[in-house]
Amino acid sequence: MRLDHLSYAAGPDGLASTARRIGELLGENFTNGGIHPRFGTRNVVLPLADGMYLEVVEVLDHPASDKAPFGQAVRARSALGGGWMGWVVAVDDIRPIEQRLGREAVNGNRHRPDGVELKWQQIGVRGLQADPQLPFFVQWESPAELHPGNGATGNINLHCLEIAGDPGRVSDWLGQSVDAPLEDVKVEWIAPHGTPGVVAAQFQTRDGLVRI
Repeated sequence: MRLDHLSYAAGPDGLASTARRIGELLGENFTNGGIHPRFGTRNVVLPLADGMYLEVVEVLDHPASDKAPFGQAVRARSALGGGWMGWVVAVDDIRPIEQRLGREAVNGNRHRPDGVELKWQQIGVRGLQADPQLPFFVQWESPAELHPGNGATGNINLHCLEIAGDPGRVSDWLGQSVDAPLEDVKVEWIAPHGTPGVVAAQFQTRDGLVRI
């Protein structure tokens, strides 16, 4: 179990402008990730050090975005002005998570502009919708060399996550200590005074520490 990526919902200025703004802060450009046909969304990605990545995601005018929990989550966050949607944990075997949560994972896929199709299974987005401090889970089915975290320059490290929430609650959700998937990332837990969830992420860049 490890931190796989962070997800940021595009603001009212749209996917390209949101990604450009964040990319300028971090000193690198996002690349077009393609479309999630099952979810009615699309994304751009930026690989980070240690095999993680950052995505900015936008909902499409497509029926799937109204039906799929992930599309619903993106639409809801963008409707609030955009911002951090959540964090995602990768597992090698998603079946124990299915058993613990009492439901089956769903198939996910993304068609990259170069024609490559990425495939995975995911579960827990409904938990994220109900309680945004909670991550959701993915099990990648595509070869490791196709993981979106590959190709990082090494110039951007996720230094710290600021999460409004309760580490005990998140540990219960994970089925183990929250320290496990976040062992390489500093976490500042903040007592929520409103909606729980990711408040900010701090990145170490060539120009110093950047907080988004």
